[in-house]
Amino acid sequence: MNISNMMHIQQNEKGIAVPFFDMSVAAGEPSYVSHSFQETINLDEELVINKKSTFCVRVAGQSMIDAGIDDGDLLIVDKSLHAENNNIVLAVINGDYTVKRLYRNGEELFLQPANRNYNPIKITEFMDFRLWGVVTGVIKKLI
Repeated sequence: MNISNMMHIQQNEKGIAVPFFDMSVAAGEPSYVSHSFQETINLDEELVINKKSTFCVRVAGQSMIDAGIDDGDLLIVDKSLHAENNNIVLAVINGDYTVKRLYRNGEELFLQPANRNYNPIKITEFMDFRLWGVVTGVIKKLI
């Protein structure tokens, strides 16, 4: 199969199949590439764990930049996953949505930003607090 035939994104009943170049790409010194596209990768299968409970939400703000989550990124969130300590979660506090890292310290619960310019949020019994899901991926636009 020639590369020009593989360069087109294909859609089927399982989602979108994108041409997949199955090899590591150097992020340091360049390496010689001699292979061609051999297959496709299905982004639904790659990025979504539980299709019926997964949704995307766009980030607004800078509180998670040190976790690689920037303003404008799309987060993939799964509502069916149980949030564990250190997971990045989508939470609702008193009606306001936020994305932070869940942090438990004994009996105390915090939402920890990944930017030193922001303070952790201590969750108290006086707050209307809900976890909406666990962030399982980030989609970035580079251009």
